Order: sequence, then structure tokens, then C-alpha cells
Amino acid sequence: MNKTLLLCFIHGFKGGESTFGDNYAFTEDLRRRVARALPKINVKAEVYPKYETQGDLGECVGRFRDWLLNKVIDLEVLANTHSPTIDPHVHVVLIGHSMGGIVAAETAIAVTSEHPIHGSTNPAVDDESSAPPPRPPTPNSLMFPYIRGVLAFDTPFLGVSPGVVAHGAEGHLATAQTAFAQISGLTGLFGGAKAASADARAATAASRKPIAALPAPESKTKDNSKNAPAAAPADGGWGKWGKIAMVAGAVGAVAAGGAAAYINRDQLSQGWTSLASHMEFVGCLARKEELRRRTAYMVKLNRELGMGFGNLYTRLGKAAGSRTDSVVGTVLGSERTFCVVPKKDIAGDWRPAVNDKATDETLAHMSMFEPKENPGYEKLAKDATDMIASWFRTDWYESSSAGAVHA
Repeated sequence: MNKTLLLCFIHGFKGGESTFGDNYAFTEDLRRRVARALPKINVKAEVYPKYETQGDLGECVGRFRDWLLNKVIDLEVLANTHSPTIDPHVHVVLIGHSMGGIVAAETAIAVTSEHPIHGSTNPAVDDESSAPPPRPPTPNSLMFPYIRGVLAFDTPFLGVSPGVVAHGAEGHLATAQTAFAQISGLTGLFGGAKAASADARAATAASRKPIAALPAPESKTKDNSKNAPAAAPADGGWGKWGKIAMVAGAVGAVAAGGAAAYINRDQLSQGWTSLASHMEFVGCLARKEELRRRTAYMVKLNRELGMGFGNLYTRLGKAAGSRTDSVVGTVLGSERTFCVVPKKDIAGDWRPAVNDKATDETLAHMSMFEPKENPGYEKLAKDATDMIASWFRTDWYESSSAGAVHA
């Protein structure tokens, strides 16, 4: 019986059913291409249903892992597999866009070690601390489900590019920049209502169409007379918003870039409490040590278990020129990416996906799978196919029955 490769697609921050093209066009296109490249096995595609990209990342990974486990068990039962861990009928490639790639990597790490990277570092400790990081656990090759590789599309494994943060994403990010100003202003709320008021005025001036600032809670006093002055709380009246301010301060730079762009699509209509929860989800992008450790462990899985690890990252092409900013200096069009790209350290198989039509990094990031908006779509699909196929030069693949039939 032909063995099965399951391609599992995971959308990113604020993504959904349309992330991978209209009617899941890209998922089916890639499935067909991989099936032609690997004719000895059956290739199936599954898209993880839309999920809330907010709250604790670890909980999100746990829910995805349970969903994946059920999918693979169903296929193994159908194939009447005798020993799924020793000789699995199903191999899996996890495919994530943007934050979906981090969910995929965390899942692979959890399956092979039961020691997630997320939350393994102390955010209160400076990233440049000289304290040695904990020794990573030894990966277990008897994993279930059996994950053959993690393929990411524009996943900021090493963080969001400083150019994205500094420039915003031109016109459509104007409101998001205002949001960033107000999010950053929340960190000043601990200084009292006066500081908060100044921050709110600065945020209002940052845009022609400002978003209403978070109103200060009313002060309560024992004297209910109209003439009695309100007593100012010791924390400036913002005690219950402390968690929001802390989270916002930790990921403010990220919010100004890709995260804020996506939040802006919903016009911040879900309110500040929901915003804080979304910021908690993407907060890992601000923890540099955690990012480095996650990437290093994926490289370890590649080296010791042969698990594929790649990232196809967007880069601007002909439509984008150089940009100059006081924070990041001059960034040439050929260097404008959504993700921080590794320079020296080994970080897996990273390949550029050039978009000659996009005029800014966030547009390129969001239109990867749309042929009309991405002239480089064909090369993107080919590189993805070649990368996946290269991970299956294995005995498992060769032992599958030849002549699989693919739609």
C-alpha cells in the first residue's frame, strides 16, 4: 500500500481561510506539485481551521498538536498500520505562514522533546545576559506523529526586520502607526494620569484620523458631594490596565510593524483587552533569546534527525527603491525583507521569494500566495516543492509502492 505524506497548512497572525489563496488555491497547487515530484507516495493536504491568534502561544500549539494527532491517527487506522511509531505509514510536513511557522516549529520541538522553547526564557533578563542558556534536550526519533519537515513562508524566526518597524508599511499603516503610539503610551501610564494624558495627545497628533484613546477610569471617593475633589489613586488610576501596559511595552516595536498592520484590518474593534491578548501571542517576536533558541533547536533536529527546516522569505524587487530612516539608515530595495534574515549563523534552508510588484514589505508578506499580486509566485511554488522533495530521499519513501495515483 502506498505510504502517505500529509501536508498541514497553518495560517499566521490574524490569518484565516483566505491566507493560502482563494479557495485554498495554493494548498492544492503545492499538493499537486509535490505529488508529481514524489510519485511513489500519496500526498494529501489539510488546512488547520481558523483559530484565534491570541493568548498563550503554548496553548495554541497544544490545540494544533491535538488536531494533528487525530488527523494522523485516522490515516494510520485506515492504512491498518501495525506500529505507527516504529514504522509509520504517514509522514507529515508542517507548513506555516508568518506566525504559523512558529506554531509549526514549536509543535515539532514538542513532539520530539516535550520541552517547548516558548516561555523557556525569562523576559525580565536582558537578552545579552552572560548567563549560559539551559542545555537543550536530546531529541527523540520515535516521535508520533512523524514530522519530516517544517516549511515556513516568511516566518520571522529571528524577528521582524527593523526596516518594517521603522518605516511602517506606507499608506495603509498610518492608522497602525497611531495604534503603536498609543500602545507605547500605555507604558507611561505607570507614571500617572498626567503622563498618560501627554502620551495620548502625542498619539492623537500622529494621524489625521486618530483612534480614540483609552478613557481613564473614574476615581471613587468616600465623599459623594459634587464639590469634593476626586482622590487620585496611587497608581494613577490605571491599575487594572497594568497587564495591558506591560504586554504592550514588551512588543511595541513588533506592533508598529507586521502585527499592527494585521490589527488595523479589524480597526481595533475588539477593544484593548483583546488587543493585549493578541500581543501576548506575538510577544515571542520580541524575545530575542527565545527566537535564537527555537531556531537553533530546529537546526539541531535537522542535523540529528534529518528533519527538514526551511523558510521562504519575501524580499522586495523592482517596484521598491531604497528607503532612508534615521533609525535603520538606508535600506536598499534588494535588502528590504519582512523577516530578519540570518547573516552568518546556520539557521536552516532560507531562500528569498522576490516580489517585483509589491511596494512595501507588509504587502509582499500578505500577498505571497496570490499570483496576480506576486509575479514571483511560480518560483515560490517551485522552491517549496523542491525543498519538500529533497527531504524525502529516504528509505521510507523508497519502500513505498510505486505508481501512486494522484488527482
